[in-house]
Amino acid sequence: MKQIFSRRKLFAILIPAALLFSFTTVVDKVNFSGTWKLDEGKSELGNFTAFAARTIKAEQKDSAITISKTIPGFNGGEPRTTTTTLSYDGKVTESTGFGGSKIKAAGKWSDDGQSFVINSTITFDRNGQSNEFKLTETWTLTKDGMLSLVTNSSSPNGDVTTTAIYSK
Repeated sequence: MKQIFSRRKLFAILIPAALLFSFTTVVDKVNFSGTWKLDEGKSELGNFTAFAARTIKAEQKDSAITISKTIPGFNGGEPRTTTTTLSYDGKVTESTGFGGSKIKAAGKWSDDGQSFVINSTITFDRNGQSNEFKLTETWTLTKDGMLSLVTNSSSPNGDVTTTAIYSK
């Protein structure tokens, strides 16, 4: 009789636990790691083609992603590469950009783990004037495995949305 009572207790504990875990899912996050090259023909960059990163190298780890972007040089100059490491928890990372601009960026996964969103604020100080640009960059993979970066930018000159498509 004692053995039956112990089995009932065991089942009383195990069944609710099994039910709880059967409804809990672990989200598989997209892996953006690799070296990506801009496909201008598939991109919608408008007047911003000259400013789009030609290559992006992403190194994705468990707690952060390191992103290196290489953009064309200004007026035929040498290309420039910037590197940023962003955690996935929305913590703000500060860095210095072109012309001494101040960049604050934070990255966060979507709830389904299929996109990574980077919110950035870039502040330029020029001739005693401060200008602020806000960017929201959404990273996803297309059905054919290409990297899609949709960027919504807001500046004193207005709002612009671009889509850059990259292949490995």
